[in-house]
Amino acid sequence: MSASAQIGGFAAPEVNRILATACRRAGLDPAGAEVLRGHTNGVFRLGTAPVVVKVARRGTRPVGVRRTVQLVEWLTGHGFPTVPLHPVEQPVLVDEHAVTFWTYLPQPEHPVRAEQLAGPLARLHRLPEPPCRLRPLDTVGAIRRSLATISALATLSVPDLVYLTTRLARLEKRLTELRFALPPGILQGDPQHRNALHDGGRAVLCDWDTASYGPPEMDLVTIEIHCRRFGYGPAHYAAFAAAYGFDVTAWDGYPVLRDLRELRMITTNAKRAAPGSRTWAEVRGRIAGLRTEDHTQRWRIL
Repeated sequence: MSASAQIGGFAAPEVNRILATACRRAGLDPAGAEVLRGHTNGVFRLGTAPVVVKVARRGTRPVGVRRTVQLVEWLTGHGFPTVPLHPVEQPVLVDEHAVTFWTYLPQPEHPVRAEQLAGPLARLHRLPEPPCRLRPLDTVGAIRRSLATISALATLSVPDLVYLTTRLARLEKRLTELRFALPPGILQGDPQHRNALHDGGRAVLCDWDTASYGPPEMDLVTIEIHCRRFGYGPAHYAAFAAAYGFDVTAWDGYPVLRDLRELRMITTNAKRAAPGSRTWAEVRGRIAGLRTEDHTQRWRIL
């Protein structure tokens, strides 16, 4: 990792220090750790043990990470298919930066299919409310906070910012008029191919940072968007919908949730995008597609 690299909002020397300190406190050796992801959180695979370490993104409140740990412990107690926590007391706090430890699951080259997510998601949506009191889903609030950050950083042009703000206001009004088809339940928050892993012959969910309580239709729309926007294709989504037992695209509220979820995906990335970067270019391309209502535009994974 170069000294100028940014991992989860940290410079490389700082995230390496946090990783090393947390590992020592958990009785693990950080030598040879490999970066798996760094766009949002800093995710590392240890070279000395079958463990994945997640350093929460800079600015993440430890109380939210504790809630995630409690949720996963509760899910595991219910026999739910999730990546297990490594058996140490967690999260580990290093200068108020929260670090968690997870069991490493070796993966084949092919990703989890959307169809394989249907069973775990259907089961998740039917579970009772957990004792750790999940936050209610607030997509509009999350987008509004991202727009405020983007405005303060001035990373997007004024016309683009005005367009996104106006689009949100219109969608917020339409959201209040929706009648949901499914009863509320636990939401994974970002169910997609990269947030699920193979565990032998089954798929297990992972990455519970955005778990909330609300309408399952939002999780289902997220699956549909990933199938359509990232090149998996309509047959891939159709197999998921058949296995889940509900096709969210046939529900009359689908266009509203689709547009809201896509707007959140765009604004979340925009607030972290340095002008001139690959992320910045991708965000601007996505906004251009929104302006023309191009729902078939391919997006690149960030």
